Amino acid sequence: MNTPIPAPDTLITNLRDVLVGPLTEIGQRFSALLTDLVPHTALVIFTRECTGRPRKVAGDPAIVDRVTIAELDRVRSELATGQIRRGPARIAGRDRDVWAILDATDTLLVLVPGGARTGSIPLELVRALFAVVATGIQLQVRNASPAYLAESRAASSERARTVAELTEAHAITLESILATLRSRDLDDTRARITARETATNALIGLRSAVDRHRELAEEAVTTAFARLHGELRGLLRHREVVLEMVAPPVDGRALPGEVAHAARALARGAVLAMSAQANLGRVRVAWNCDGTDLLIDIRDDGDGEADAADLARQLRDRAETLGGTVEAESTPGWGCRVAARLPLDMPAPVAGSPALEALAVLAPREVEVLEHLVVGRRNRVIAERLGVSESTVKFHVASVLRKLGVSTRGEAAALGAEAGIKAAG
Repeated sequence: MNTPIPAPDTLITNLRDVLVGPLTEIGQRFSALLTDLVPHTALVIFTRECTGRPRKVAGDPAIVDRVTIAELDRVRSELATGQIRRGPARIAGRDRDVWAILDATDTLLVLVPGGARTGSIPLELVRALFAVVATGIQLQVRNASPAYLAESRAASSERARTVAELTEAHAITLESILATLRSRDLDDTRARITARETATNALIGLRSAVDRHRELAEEAVTTAFARLHGELRGLLRHREVVLEMVAPPVDGRALPGEVAHAARALARGAVLAMSAQANLGRVRVAWNCDGTDLLIDIRDDGDGEADAADLARQLRDRAETLGGTVEAESTPGWGCRVAARLPLDMPAPVAGSPALEALAVLAPREVEVLEHLVVGRRNRVIAERLGVSESTVKFHVASVLRKLGVSTRGEAAALGAEAGIKAAG
């Protein structure tokens, strides 16, 4: 007996529901969709597009909480685009039977099978559904909404802090071991050699873990700019407009992933607005990196018809979420210019200032709730907007108040606005 497949209209509706909602929870929504098609105990979606949280997971915490980037990278490297693999793979510290699919977007899906199965598993259908989900993730990341940028920066900051603390602690220990083993006052040469090699390999492994973190969390400024060049060429392919790209220095500081995404989104938005002008022959896009900020300068040679105030308003939310600024000006007969500054580091939090720490202490769903509190919405309206029950909203509001150390919704909204959380639409 084959696994029953829902009717097409039901399947499409359910797939739409997977794509709507917080990106951090898309693994849970996709897992729910696949439960009857492919019974499983754990699901992991892995994409390097998401610098803050590259893993979207659902299922058994013993698996999803322990699966590592290195393990997922190994599975991905063994797959060709579009390939479906059924067999053993090392996941969460031991070999397990898995189903793995690599999408054309370079997004990986890993399922650990489990539960009752009735007949053949429709993995071809799963691959098609996953292609839509992977594309949806890619589009959400590239759109770089303020909520995504805030959550990504908070996650990246927390991961960097943890890695730094572990590195320092383990490095000191391992370096002390090496210093002791190199001492000529110790006997048993063979034991010393073996222990020294073990400690050396452990130290190298630790450094490699840090390098993997940096590779995941950062993007070379030249690579980020090259990606933007390709995106803008596609954006202007139907216009006879000269695109002039002024690249940043090749030795410029690497960009945090959320800064790279925000910078590309800002540039696309500015160029798209400029390209709407009738008389436009050239657009110039320049990036520069002074070690502290990424500086973006975009100009055109149009008639200055673009509404500079409206353009700045459209772009400002992304920049301000990361502590940056955007300015736009339009001069009749001379064209339009957009200048943006994106800090490469989070501002150092001030002790006792919950406003500066708000983005880091709140969970993704709590950030969404706070966005609605900023604009003064009540629980019922928030529940309708988020597609959850009113009691769930009450729970999240109470959690927000507790974490921010305030007693009223108005105080929470004020702190959220001060911390850069923008009102939800």
